[in-house]
Amino acid sequence: MATVNLEINGRSYAVGCADGQEKRVRLLGQQFDGHVRQVASDVGQVGELRLFLMAALMLADELHDTRQRLEDGRGPVDQDGPQKAPPPPSGDGVAEALNAVAARIEKICQGL
Repeated sequence: MATVNLEINGRSYAVGCADGQEKRVRLLGQQFDGHVRQVASDVGQVGELRLFLMAALMLADELHDTRQRLEDGRGPVDQDGPQKAPPPPSGDGVAEALNAVAARIEKICQGL
């Protein structure tokens, strides 16, 4: 098993992966870091767990949209090129909702 060091939002993380998958894991880490930094710039530094949760939700949304396009027979890309992720919703309501979800997850984790 190989180990890859990823930098996410300025912090280093050692991640294990299968031998030969290091390049892919680095690429995925860079993609995730971009999402975390985007969330941090939108809502501020609200804690690592919440930033990671919000970034993961953004990635899950992109994956869901892509799967839906495939199910609808539209393919993974538009005719104009690769599908771009929609800009993150703005407004305090979205940030509040995500913060509430993150707080609930934190509370559940503390009970484990």
